[in-house]
Amino acid sequence: MGEWGFLSSLLDAVQEHSPMVGRFWLVVMLLFRILVLATVGSDVFEDEQEEFVCNTQQPGCKPVCYDAAFPISHYRFLVFHVVVLSAPAALFVIFAVHQAAKPGRGGQRARRLQPFYVGSVVARIAAELGFLLGQALLYGFRVQPLFVCRRRPCPHRVDCFVSRPTEKTVFIHFYFVVGLVSALLSLAELAHLLRKGPPPRGGCCHRPQERGPAPGQPAGATEAPCHPSASPPRGDLTV
Repeated sequence: MGEWGFLSSLLDAVQEHSPMVGRFWLVVMLLFRILVLATVGSDVFEDEQEEFVCNTQQPGCKPVCYDAAFPISHYRFLVFHVVVLSAPAALFVIFAVHQAAKPGRGGQRARRLQPFYVGSVVARIAAELGFLLGQALLYGFRVQPLFVCRRRPCPHRVDCFVSRPTEKTVFIHFYFVVGLVSALLSLAELAHLLRKGPPPRGGCCHRPQERGPAPGQPAGATEAPCHPSASPPRGDLTV
């Protein structure tokens, strides 16, 4: 669980820069992906190669048939999925730490961070949709209990049997639904960021051109000086 804890803390550092819908995505990522994969996924798929039984004793036949049935292990595919989804967030955290070391008001930092954050959301959506498509093409939506293998060096048609196919099918369905929910949350977050636009510029407000005194004011009267706010704008992207 150590590596998962490091990944969770890294994703948790993103939430201070995320809008509310982005924090919902983070909850889905931490609870229904990382936690489920670390506690349940390893038990479901840990025996998939040992319990892959073929009705032949031909040397080399079983590994070849297993490779044909599962080009990529389900568990390794899902772990790689989580790592790729976390990569844009990790890059954003590195960029945010770098920007925090530069001088400038919070509003200026937020304006520099937002394009990079939007780019990380777009990369996350592309990775999400790509892995959902890859899961559908590689495995489909059902783990078959029987796999028929005709590859060499098998001497003839060989029947191979997969352990716990129903349990693995349920897990694949669950993970695919979680992926769809995650993709929809990411699309909603992107729409929110594009609709909200860039944060306001910090600093003093822009004064209009010199005009005469307003009606009812004595000649020579001037407007009150414009002072910047005592508390600079926050440097995050939250609503």
